[in-house]
Amino acid sequence: MGLEPLLLRQVVIDGTDARALANFYRELLGLRYRDGDEPPPPGEPDPREDWLVLVDGEGSPRLAFQQVAELPEPTWPHGPRPQMMHLDLTVPSTEALLAHHERALGLGARLLLDRFDDPEEPLRVYADPAGHPFCIFVAPAP
Repeated sequence: MGLEPLLLRQVVIDGTDARALANFYRELLGLRYRDGDEPPPPGEPDPREDWLVLVDGEGSPRLAFQQVAELPEPTWPHGPRPQMMHLDLTVPSTEALLAHHERALGLGARLLLDRFDDPEEPLRVYADPAGHPFCIFVAPAP
């Protein structure tokens, strides 16, 4: 009898402001909060700020956010604190990369590396509002 396969449920991202980080990725990726994880009305305490889950259109978990007291920002690509992981996001064309570049910056991302002119793999590397690197690059659909 073999082992049951492992299934990747979601990627968990730590942050000192889990709600703000979840909102960033919710907007960037077009996800929604899991039922019960939505933000409270303005002025009310956030009972779920320590653990939040974003789901896709079918309700499948995609990203989760865990509140931590402190988190040194990665200094990628150089410096004493390397990235521990990053997300790879793809678009089908350079036109889409240009559009998502503007969206990402408008949502609070910072550009870390620009290889838009790379003929083999146009890409840009960003830091999210907590400093976690992520890439957006042109790749064919799977």
